[in-house]
Amino acid sequence: MTTQAAVAAPGARLKKALRRRDDHGGTPRLSPLWTFVAWLATLAFFAPVGWMVLTSFHQEADAATNPPSPLAPVTFDQYKLLFSRDIAPFLLNSTMASVISTLLVLVLAVPTAYALSIKPVQKWTDVMFFFLSTKFLPAIAALLPVYLIVKDAGMLDNVWTLIILYTAMNLPIAVWMMRSFLAEVPKEILEAAEVDGAGLPTVLLRIVAPVAMPGLAATSLICFIFSWNEFMFAVNLTATNASTAPVFLVGFITSEGLFLARLCAAATLVSLPVLIAGFAAQDKLVRGLSLGAVK
Repeated sequence: MTTQAAVAAPGARLKKALRRRDDHGGTPRLSPLWTFVAWLATLAFFAPVGWMVLTSFHQEADAATNPPSPLAPVTFDQYKLLFSRDIAPFLLNSTMASVISTLLVLVLAVPTAYALSIKPVQKWTDVMFFFLSTKFLPAIAALLPVYLIVKDAGMLDNVWTLIILYTAMNLPIAVWMMRSFLAEVPKEILEAAEVDGAGLPTVLLRIVAPVAMPGLAATSLICFIFSWNEFMFAVNLTATNASTAPVFLVGFITSEGLFLARLCAAATLVSLPVLIAGFAAQDKLVRGLSLGAVK
């Protein structure tokens, strides 16, 4: 092979690969093997959730068998017993704490991310590091001082205490996420709005928010999930009035034993709001999490 042919060979192979990709609609096709591997991984991740849902429709005796019996008779008794224990207040507390704290996080994170990305402040990298440094300390290390502060303030067993804590916990994550999303907003649109005399509230609500809606949806869902699943502060700072859904689940682990079928029924019911929220925002969630990944 001559020198010119050796140099031209990689280019020819590249052109051939690009033509083959264009022939398939511009998107490379996965082989049947990789498709099988993807489905296998999906089923492996879903198997524990599916087993939990299936166990929730069994009697305690069938759920406790070893090995377990997936073909045991189906019953709704566990869900009837679950609602007889009045789960509604726990779900209401979790909903209130998660939704309000997520809204507060967005109200605080969007202007902050705007100042750190579109209108960068001086030494913005130091500010971002400060936000990140607040996540270095394990939450359990802050439990005792937080408990003493909340006790002295007379805010024990109060859902607003959880709202404040969840807002503080999720704010650094939201700022980091929203900064990367807002950095993708075209600067030309913002400059045109400023020329037209739009103020900061107008720019945020009518220009930045629609463009960054996938990022807002992804950030909101992640903050909502973190708040909904939080257990440590909820179990230590609440008693009867402000207990959340994760605290309710612990009630099925008693000295008398583990009520496995009832626990699975409660876990299935508690997981539904997060699953519904994720399903409703799945298109924006995928766009938001992949925003900025490809230049």
